[in-house]
This record gives sequence, C-alpha cells and structure tokens, in this order.
Amino acid sequence: MRILSFLALLLIVNFSFQNNKVVQFDVRKILNARPVSTLNNRRITTWTKGIDGGGFGDGYLTLSAALFNGDKEPHALPDNPIFAANESHPEIKLHYSNADSLNLQTCNIAGSGQVEFAVPQQKYKAVYLALTSSEGASQLHITLIYKTDIVTKDITLPDYYADLNPTDKSLGYLAHDLAKWGNKNNMTEKDHHNIDLLKVETDPGKILKIITIKKDKAGYLVFWAAAGEKA
Repeated sequence: MRILSFLALLLIVNFSFQNNKVVQFDVRKILNARPVSTLNNRRITTWTKGIDGGGFGDGYLTLSAALFNGDKEPHALPDNPIFAANESHPEIKLHYSNADSLNLQTCNIAGSGQVEFAVPQQKYKAVYLALTSSEGASQLHITLIYKTDIVTKDITLPDYYADLNPTDKSLGYLAHDLAKWGNKNNMTEKDHHNIDLLKVETDPGKILKIITIKKDKAGYLVFWAAAGEKA
C-alpha cells in the first residue's frame, strides 16, 4: 500500500513539474473558424469552416458527436481537447469543446497569408504548433521574434493525409488516423487524416516575444494551437 501511495505521489509530482515547464499559448485573438462539430445537450453543433475544400469541404467531429450521429467505431477527435504529453511532445490543448457551441476553434488560411501572436516573454527550448495542411502541402515561414533579434525558419508541412517519416523528430502526429465529415455531419472518409504537430527549436538563451506563421499560396492551412516548453 505504501509503495502504491509513493508511486501515486511520484506521478503527481512529475505531472505538476511537466505542467510548470509547459506554457499553452493564448491564440484566441487570431482564431477565425470552427472546423469541429461538437455535442451539447444531445444536440450537434455542426462545423462551419472546415479542414479542406477552402473551408467548405469537410470537418472533424468529437467522439461524442460522432457516436450520437450513429457512426460506428468512428475515428473522431477525443472529447477531451487536452492531448497528454508523450515521449515526443508536451501536453497540448486544442480549442474545441463539447461544452461550447459558439467560440472559434482554429485559424484557417486559404492561399497566401500571415498571422502572428504574442507569447509570455521568457526563454523557451522549443515551441510546438498544431497544424494541418490540405489540398497538398503548405510552405510555411515560421518567424521567431526575440528581444534581441529575429529568426525565420522555412518548413514544408505535408498534406494531412500523408504518412509522416517516423525518423523526423520535428514533425509528428498530435491526432492520427481521423475520419472526416461533410457539412451535414455525414462521414465522407473513415480514416487516415491527421493533425500534425510541428516542433520548432528555439534559442534557450534568448527571450521569445512573438511568433509569426506565414504561408505561401499553395495548400489550405489550419492552425489549431501552440505551446512552449520552458528552457
């Protein structure tokens, strides 16, 4: 019994330490879309600006919405928008919720465009961006604005149907093998779609202030969330 109590305490301490090292960035000011259908009080609120087709093609559903919809064994987003830390990334929180049928969930960019958001000013060893590109890959230019200088990194984000290279430590799955649904919450494809997580190395000796995401014309980008891992 004492051993179990000690292990439980150790898990709590490790969880608290991990949370203290991770900052979930507030990107609500740039959100402009609701690509996830949610379920509240036995009613589905359908997505309004989706994940492909320029925002008109398809969206995702939460698991509860998909089951309520009658889908069998759906490859849906979990009801809990907090994706637990694992060996490749810290905890990441997305912006959808079954308790919310009004607020925006993502920032979608069709064609060329740019968004930026401020972060709590401190030193980070990495930032993590949850993203999807549909209609092909998106060429991104991630700019890190420090107190002392500016660094831009050019990154190709593959289409969200693509299988990722398991040896690429900078790009992995946040949500994997998802179905997608049309604007009447009809399942259009049963699996194989992803939300990717991009790890961007930052200078741990410099104070980060702002992150800019610039996209070239090709591809349709959905930016879901961002977090930073303190140095």
